[in-house]
Amino acid sequence: MTADGLLTHACSPDPFAVATTISLQERRFRTLKAGDTFGVFDRSGDILPGPGSTEGLYHRDTRYLSRFGLLLQGTRPILLSSALRDDNGALTCDLTNPDIQRDGRLVLEHDLIHIRRSRFLWHGICHERIAVHNFSVDPQTLRLEISFDADFADLFEVRGTPRARHGRREEPEIGTHTVIRAYTGLDSRRRSTRLRFDPAPTHLECWRAVFDIALAPHAHAVMFIEVGCDTPLPLRPPRETFLVSMVEARRWMRAHSAQAAAIVTSNTGFNEAIQRSICDIYTLVTDKPTGLYPYAGVPWYSTVFGRDAIITGLQTLWLDPAISHGVLAYLARHQATELDAAADAEPGKILHEVRHGEMAELGEVPFRHYYGSVDSTPLFLMLAGAYLERTANVATVAKLWPHLEAALDWIELYGDRDGDGFVEYHRQTGEGLVNQGWKDSWDSVFHADGSLATGPIALCEVQGYVYAARRAMAAIARRLGKNAVAHAQEEKAAALRRAVETTFWSEELGTYALALDGAKRPCLVRASNAGHLLLCGLASPARAARVAEGLLSSAFFTGWGIRTVATTEARFNPMAYHNGSVWPHDNALIALGLSRYGHKEKATRVLDGLFEAALYSDQRRLSELFCGFPRRRGQGGPTAYPVACSPQAWAAAALPAMMQACLGISFDIENRTVEFDRPRLPASLQEVTLHNLAIDDARVSVVLRRTEAEVALNVLRRQGDIQVLLRS
Repeated sequence: MTADGLLTHACSPDPFAVATTISLQERRFRTLKAGDTFGVFDRSGDILPGPGSTEGLYHRDTRYLSRFGLLLQGTRPILLSSALRDDNGALTCDLTNPDIQRDGRLVLEHDLIHIRRSRFLWHGICHERIAVHNFSVDPQTLRLEISFDADFADLFEVRGTPRARHGRREEPEIGTHTVIRAYTGLDSRRRSTRLRFDPAPTHLECWRAVFDIALAPHAHAVMFIEVGCDTPLPLRPPRETFLVSMVEARRWMRAHSAQAAAIVTSNTGFNEAIQRSICDIYTLVTDKPTGLYPYAGVPWYSTVFGRDAIITGLQTLWLDPAISHGVLAYLARHQATELDAAADAEPGKILHEVRHGEMAELGEVPFRHYYGSVDSTPLFLMLAGAYLERTANVATVAKLWPHLEAALDWIELYGDRDGDGFVEYHRQTGEGLVNQGWKDSWDSVFHADGSLATGPIALCEVQGYVYAARRAMAAIARRLGKNAVAHAQEEKAAALRRAVETTFWSEELGTYALALDGAKRPCLVRASNAGHLLLCGLASPARAARVAEGLLSSAFFTGWGIRTVATTEARFNPMAYHNGSVWPHDNALIALGLSRYGHKEKATRVLDGLFEAALYSDQRRLSELFCGFPRRRGQGGPTAYPVACSPQAWAAAALPAMMQACLGISFDIENRTVEFDRPRLPASLQEVTLHNLAIDDARVSVVLRRTEAEVALNVLRRQGDIQVLLRS
């Protein structure tokens, strides 16, 4: 601890980091998510326990199903195929029998029994249909067994945070069709897993259900299973609720994803990647009383995160402003109003994350309502300004105004404690996150010699966010008739810009310093953080050009994307979480910054790299991050990061955001015009069609085609009062 009572950075790993004991990429899990429930299954649809196992059915940060395995004649079936629906709404697994022997005699030849498992989540319930088909010419008597368990492990325990004490497992309740497994935690809360089978099993115990099935040649049998997480099961039997619930779930997805503009291109692979991106976004979106809110990612972050949701909102604002509206409303409602050191909360500060599990409720982890994020607050203001610009919804922003003022007060009273004009962070206790920017791992802020920076720390990109936040507040204030506030914020933004240019710029590095440490010494490290200053419009054009050139050099650009840290730096490690990896959302924000300064060709290179990474990825999906190894000739895709979330909201939104960057899409609501500023198409695309670009209830669809070095635009359809402008 420093003389002024501020905590310095520990030189040990973060105790709350995800333990890397198993590779999610190696297992290639299948994930489902709906609302506050998500599932992680192996490719056969099973949940298999074991050391470091991530598999399970989770609800509100607790694992409600820790084992769920299917056996046929006492043997695991052979996987034929495993696939998610295109909209992520359901998992289908096709299985068959291996050779089955009894007493050294073959009693069932392989590939005669087909099993199809169909599964989806809806309103806290996992619905499953198991169809068994006999393709043998002989009748078969089969035994199908489902084994199950519920360990009620807290998600942080699954992630690797140890626990010394646990609550009490209750006695199971067993009926003819149902089993209830329950747990009373140390927080005195009872959590229960309800399993229901239809038809009734031949045998039902607290840990397994056995079905004895007699099948004539080419006959089939069907079983239904429901698993409820603290959720009362429907009154109707599972075979009736399965189809009804599936229809409801698909209608929800269609209704919400239909609000977004659609992207169709001349490249089939790109279309698949974009479709997966859009479906991932709406899979992670969760209905809140305040509106839609994108949860951060599966499996580790399927909950409210402030920074992640704001950035996802910024990335998708051109597609669907409803997401940003929901994010702003939720974060305003949960804005801090008092000092709480354990939660790193201060009046006006915006959330970092919310957790509902037992460990959070007990304070074993500090994340119940946690505010340890230095950038969520200025990003909140940025999003409010961008939302107003995109929608001209003055009424919504006027309602938010007290919260925007409170956020601005936090920046000035708590964010800049020493009054030097820069916003810094530090932990208020020994718990919580050591680093509180988006690169929040324990070793992500360091000096040129590799030594860790001590706090309070002023990150370069945070100053850019504050600059953009002040400009956003000036624009909002002017729309609300608060001209004095607007003038004051414009002056403060200009002063901050001058200070950053003077203090953070390093002529030797040719970029902006990563941060200032507690002694105001610059961390002279080349990092992707500087690219965010281009996003915010803070950098001078000449310096922006140098930053852009550096980010596309081989020290940063792998061929798949831009690394978080250049290869020249002391702590560079292509396998590190933040010190050399490639993050799609980071690349998307940089691409938007490159576009802002007119470096469209560089933005298209970034888009091409990330698209090709998606092309080689499982399900055409960009995960949270991947390793920063350089691309090699003949390489079959980027090197995966072992515990990256997939899907991840801001990674899913990266390709659409980079499309906006390359095409220069903006909206002039006053003149009801969609503008395309010097659009460029990446090498992988000859043509892009955008359907249903919206201004209020008006819609327009356009096609953009490459013509030599230029891009031509044609309007396909127009509905209502809306115009299109191409700036070449």
